[in-house]
Amino acid sequence: MKKIDEHLTKSMFNLEGKVAVVTGGAGALGESIATALAMYGADVVVTGRTMQTLEESVKNIEKAGRKALAITCDVSREDQVINMVEKTMDKYGKIDILVTAAGIAKRFPAEDFPLDAFEQVMDINVKGTFLCCKHVGKIMIKQGHGKIITISSVRAFAGHPGGYAAYGTSKGAVNLLTKQLATEWAKYNINVNAVAPTIFWTPLTQEVLENESLKQIFLSRIPMGRAAVTQDIVGAVIYFAAPASDFVTGQVLYVDGGCTAG
Repeated sequence: MKKIDEHLTKSMFNLEGKVAVVTGGAGALGESIATALAMYGADVVVTGRTMQTLEESVKNIEKAGRKALAITCDVSREDQVINMVEKTMDKYGKIDILVTAAGIAKRFPAEDFPLDAFEQVMDINVKGTFLCCKHVGKIMIKQGHGKIITISSVRAFAGHPGGYAAYGTSKGAVNLLTKQLATEWAKYNINVNAVAPTIFWTPLTQEVLENESLKQIFLSRIPMGRAAVTQDIVGAVIYFAAPASDFVTGQVLYVDGGCTAG
């Protein structure tokens, strides 16, 4: 049995010298993840649909003392994903970490769910995740290493009466895609894992969480009795991005206050 290497143990969460790509880097979660990756030593590329929305993320990364690059990218369009990867490689020459934080939610009763809204959720959450993994994965295969962290949800675990026919289905697909890529790419030393939070405070969920009756529906399913905040989720992402998780792949980590426990 090997003894614990003290230096290795102390550097288990060190990301110095790494290059990370965070899609959806202008969103509340994506921005927090990008900033945290920079704080742990990574240079970070953030993507979003418009350059202006990425300015705050870039500032936060640079405040953490790391290099930042903003690239406009609609993750549902393969040509734009390819362009994003090419620009990242031109700038840094490698991609060590990918976090697929780009995502949307549309809520309607299943019987009245507009097809265009359903397709939009699938395009961003499923196709967008796949395309980013596909083209960053090609780079990681050539490198012989990489960490991919997809963003899932507890809605992939169980249904909910709040109109999640599209969102829950999309995140269920993300979970299986994560496991599929993990099994295919393990031989290339690429780890693929998912972080699946419960509902958390963002501008997108404010409407729900500030409506007391809707809020109680969600909180009644969370044993810890509160919604998550972005800081709850960031730690799990850092773990999957860091050397600490080198022998962990194909896993879905629920950050949910006990929601999926019973």
